[in-house]
Amino acid sequence: MSDMIEVTDKAISPEAVITEVKSDSSGCVVTYVGLIRDNSQGKPVLSVEYRDCGRHAENTLRTIASEVRQRWQIKNIAIVHRVGRLSVGDINLVVAISSAHRVEGFAACQYVIDQFKNRLPTSKTEIYGTAAHWGD
Repeated sequence: MSDMIEVTDKAISPEAVITEVKSDSSGCVVTYVGLIRDNSQGKPVLSVEYRDCGRHAENTLRTIASEVRQRWQIKNIAIVHRVGRLSVGDINLVVAISSAHRVEGFAACQYVIDQFKNRLPTSKTEIYGTAAHWGD
């Protein structure tokens, strides 16, 4: 069993994350790739900035991964979150979960995404043209 939990300011390669979690005993790897979209709350988004000022984001992600392991029988889990200023189309989050069966993989992946959104381990600022919005 392996956990890959990372907060980085570098571009994330979904393929590299998948490679980290797949194993010979896995029947699947369920993957989520989060992107910066060009709109939010009816406003055009130019960019989004994620900051990990207290450097607690990795601990939050590790807690979420631990909860997943307690609830589902999975093989490996990866949660990689990108910080810094991201442009429209950039990847801000990759979640990859390997499991013997897809039911556990999909449920675990959905849980990670929901918990990431609910706990938002980093501060998020959306930049719209000439204004910014902090929060979700």
